[in-house]
Amino acid sequence: MKVVSLPVQSTKKLEVFDKPMCCSTGVCGPQVDSQLASFAADLEWLKTQSVHVSRFNLAHEPQAFIQNAIVQEKLSKDGVECLPLFLINGSLISSQQYPNRQQLAEWFELDTQAKQTLPLLHSTPCCGDSGCC
Repeated sequence: MKVVSLPVQSTKKLEVFDKPMCCSTGVCGPQVDSQLASFAADLEWLKTQSVHVSRFNLAHEPQAFIQNAIVQEKLSKDGVECLPLFLINGSLISSQQYPNRQQLAEWFELDTQAKQTLPLLHSTPCCGDSGCC
């Protein structure tokens, strides 16, 4: 009997480094940012595809920006205009604009046509009683 070894699936990890903002979903404040709301849903979808997603907001988690050498170098060179930054398994893949679901799927070689349920965003305000919005 011949034994075939299957390739070990590598970890799929996406890190998102956002501009400073009140919340990452885009559903707080006087105007809803539909691009951010769609992107938040797309990240939830990506998580269902076995991708580990970490998202950092410069206003709330500046230490993450300082601790990442790639992010720190890009910010030093280009300023906050380079944000958002996207790293896959520690390598810079994109900057300055949010990808759509199709682009995310291409980055991770995923099928967007597969039957799936779309995640819903919570309807509660992201800022709660903090009044930041």
